[in-house]
Amino acid sequence: MASSIVCISHATGAGGNEVGRLVAERLGFRHVDEELVSDAAESAGVEPSQIADEERRKSWLERMVAELAAGGGRSGTMALEPHPRRTATATSIKLREYVREAIEETADDGKVVIVAHAASHALAGRDDVLRVLVTGTPPARAAHLAESEGLPASEAERAIKEADDARADYLKRFHQVGEELPTQYDLVLNTDRLSIDEAAELIREAASSA
Repeated sequence: MASSIVCISHATGAGGNEVGRLVAERLGFRHVDEELVSDAAESAGVEPSQIADEERRKSWLERMVAELAAGGGRSGTMALEPHPRRTATATSIKLREYVREAIEETADDGKVVIVAHAASHALAGRDDVLRVLVTGTPPARAAHLAESEGLPASEAERAIKEADDARADYLKRFHQVGEELPTQYDLVLNTDRLSIDEAAELIREAASSA
C-alpha cells in the first residue's frame, strides 16, 4: 500500500528542505514545514516564534539578549513580547502538545509531506507513514551550508555542531529518544553521495510502492 504521509527528518545542511519540496511536487502532495508551527501557535494562542523557540529550547531572556545585540527588531521595537492571548496554561508542556496535535491533524488530512518537527517520531505508530531521514557527514553538511548561506567555513562548522546538539536535545525532550538510530526510519539517505534530485526520487518511489 502506498504511503499517504511522508515524514522527512533531516540534519542541518543535508538538503532536507529542498528534498521535501521536490517529493511533495512529484507526489502531488501538500508540503508542510513552518505551517505546523503556525497551526500550533493558533491553537496555543501564542506567536509562532514562541513555538519555534520552544523547539530550540531558547528562553525569553536569551531571545531578548540576542535581539538587543542585533539592535532591536526590524521595526525598531522589541518583537519579544508574548502574544496578548498568551495565558498561564501555555507552558512548555502545553506548547509541545500543540505541536504534536498539529502534526497529527496534518497527517489525518493525508497526502502530505511533513518536513522536520520530528514528525517521524510523533507518527511512528501509523501504517500509512513513510519515515525518512536525510543526513550526511558534518564536513559535507558544513560545506553545503557555507555555500548556500555565504558563511565562512568556520562559522558553518560551528552552526552544524550547534544544530546537531539542538536536534539531539529536541528528540530527547520531546520524544524520549536518547540516541537517533537508522532503525527509527524506513529510509535513510546520505546526501554526501546522493544529489537532492536523486534523494527526492528515491523517496517518491518508496512512497508510491510502500
